[in-house]
Amino acid sequence: MFRRGPAGWVEVICGPMFSGKSEELIRRVTRSRIARVPVQVFKPSLDDRYSEEAVVSHSDLSAPATSVSSASALRKAVLDRTEVVGVDEAQFFDNELVSVVDDLADSGVQVVIAGLDLDYLRRPFGPLPDLCDHAEYVTKMLAVCHRCGGPALYTQRLVRSDDLVVIGAAEAYESRCRGCYDPDEPEQPALL
Repeated sequence: MFRRGPAGWVEVICGPMFSGKSEELIRRVTRSRIARVPVQVFKPSLDDRYSEEAVVSHSDLSAPATSVSSASALRKAVLDRTEVVGVDEAQFFDNELVSVVDDLADSGVQVVIAGLDLDYLRRPFGPLPDLCDHAEYVTKMLAVCHRCGGPALYTQRLVRSDDLVVIGAAEAYESRCRGCYDPDEPEQPALL
């Protein structure tokens, strides 16, 4: 399974879209790579917006990554020598991700996770709430509200869809503060 050694830990970076979560994940795993620590980064195969072989931030920073279809596939892809595992867009994984992350940390791996903690209706999203409960470190990022410039905690969907997951970026979503978020208008014009 995984090697045994001193316990690792779990770091979760969460917040709305455009808050810098992927950028922070990339920064943390890049520091480990600079130190020549064996690193693997994973992303859900569902998220193919910018690249299938890299985690890419909205500001075009990137880190090589492996696309996997599930938490189980992620578990199988972790190499014995890996000391740091990064996971981007964790909200798109199934709840098995929590046990995979716990097993990795218990075996001495540092796990850095980035993802949306709330969906576009402000509900807890995927395994993120449980991952936050299991993490030693949680960083809550805020974005800038696209409407007023205030601190944005929420992701506002701009396109009409009944699907929970609509893959997109600035054409489909904006960051919103508490006052500008409007759940009753599922289709809103983007302010560019």
